[in-house]
Amino acid sequence: MSEIPARSYLKPAQLRLILEIADSGQLRQAAANCAMTQPAASRMLAEVERLFGAPLFERQPKGMSPTEIGSTVLRRARVILREMHSMSADVHALRGGQAGSVHVGAVTGPAVGYLMASIREIKKETPEADITVDVMPSRELLGHLTTGQMDFALARILPEFDSRDFEILPLRDEKVTFCVRADHPMARAPMVTLTELHDHEWIMQSRGAPIREATMEAFAAVGLAEPRNIVNSPSILFTIAYLANSDAIASVSEEVAQLLMRPPVHAGFALLAQPREIRVDPYYLLNLRRRPLSRLARRVRQKVIEKTLAAD
Repeated sequence: MSEIPARSYLKPAQLRLILEIADSGQLRQAAANCAMTQPAASRMLAEVERLFGAPLFERQPKGMSPTEIGSTVLRRARVILREMHSMSADVHALRGGQAGSVHVGAVTGPAVGYLMASIREIKKETPEADITVDVMPSRELLGHLTTGQMDFALARILPEFDSRDFEILPLRDEKVTFCVRADHPMARAPMVTLTELHDHEWIMQSRGAPIREATMEAFAAVGLAEPRNIVNSPSILFTIAYLANSDAIASVSEEVAQLLMRPPVHAGFALLAQPREIRVDPYYLLNLRRRPLSRLARRVRQKVIEKTLAAD
């Protein structure tokens, strides 16, 4: 496929049309969504495919589906239109005296430990700042980051993602704690071993989650298989509710445990005293090299760095 001449780069209307076709699978519906006639949409699609020298969609009796080349174009088209929308929103906000918008993500520990405090300070300084936060596993965070849906993320680097795409700042590892309700039968024990805890009920994140894997490695290090009595849930809200109503033990980050136990929450939980520390691989502050951060995103990012360094 030959390179597209600079004078023939796709226009926003063309990008919107091919995205609508991909989402609806129908040229007629895509044309309606773009407020154009079907013949006009058909001509526009033909022009786009002529520029690329290849079909972007397979025409099938039940609709249209992207070709391999089409999928590549669509992935970039989504990022381009998202960036254009973000640029327009930021300019509009700045002209109106507001601060713009930022979308960040984090795994649970740093979200609770550092991101939350950073955002609170930003909101005190600039109440108009439009800040969106997602808390999810690293795999999902990196997926959103690579497609341009997030400005930056606090996550771990995974092998299926190319680390060369990111600016990388090492932050901290996480300490794993065992959390129980305050009146749990073992809550007052001066020390509990993994052997004593092995046959109890546990609630943990799904397999592959770093905190769960670190806990399983700790059991293996003392010659124990993983516990048999486990409830699996990625939801911290469900975990809290389950702990409060059972004798289960939860393997959680220290930041989450302290949030539950300290004022003003005082949620009625306790930490079991462990004879050895369990730690998870470090997480990083990541943002795309090809996507410059807005002024607001840079401010939030710097606050996170300051909070993390202050905790050392």
